[in-house]
Amino acid sequence: MIDGLRPDRSGEWRVYAVRYASRTSLRSTHFHYADERGHEPHPTAYYVWLALSDTETVLVDAGLAPATASRMKGLDYVGSPVDLIGELGISPGDIDVCVLTHLHYDHTGVVADLPSARYVVQQKELDYWNGPWATRVGQERWLHSRSDIDHVTGSPRLDIVDGDRELAPGLSVHAVGGHTAGMQVVSVHTERGTLVLASDASHFYENIESDSPFAILHCLPDMFGAFDRIKELADSPEHVVPGHDPLVTQRCAAVDPDLHPHISVLG
Repeated sequence: MIDGLRPDRSGEWRVYAVRYASRTSLRSTHFHYADERGHEPHPTAYYVWLALSDTETVLVDAGLAPATASRMKGLDYVGSPVDLIGELGISPGDIDVCVLTHLHYDHTGVVADLPSARYVVQQKELDYWNGPWATRVGQERWLHSRSDIDHVTGSPRLDIVDGDRELAPGLSVHAVGGHTAGMQVVSVHTERGTLVLASDASHFYENIESDSPFAILHCLPDMFGAFDRIKELADSPEHVVPGHDPLVTQRCAAVDPDLHPHISVLG
């Protein structure tokens, strides 16, 4: 394990963004409201987040599985999230908790590769994808992996949350909705203050900073509400970490620019 990977003080966390893939699409596919810039190329990045305390290891989201990534056109896939985390000396068996912010396929891909992690999911999210509407709402049904959800649902390690909850001192989940029925975000106390891992509650900095929702959503009013809740939880706008913005790796330093350029230290 890399020296200094974990914080020294109890109740404090060190957080890393692990960029495992990227691709470029159009702005028109990334924003709910159309504008004159819709034809412009718009890059997107794919992350999981690793939060380490002095004693615990938490993975936020589970990314894309290699088999799924291989079928996605135009995707630059760096590698499986579990392999990239392994570069830091963290093995799948070391992960104590996997917070699933929501159950879209690009956030559940390697759940089955985590042999001992407790899966933390919101009740509303689980109910939606296991209920009658998930296969009938065309704009959403393609976004889930049935095998991933079945694995999580049937696991004895499933921990269902209804609302907000502190999972460990300094790390909490917060229900926000919007992007999905049971979307949740994660607040983490770090040396530089309280970060909010927004995941897909705000795909890009531009979403929350310009009050401009992402194109894919379950409930538009709830997405605006999610923006407000994230701002309440974070110590400042600079403490908000969006879910798919390539700028994250530009605004935050890499663990090692030469050996680990795709892993950034957030706080």
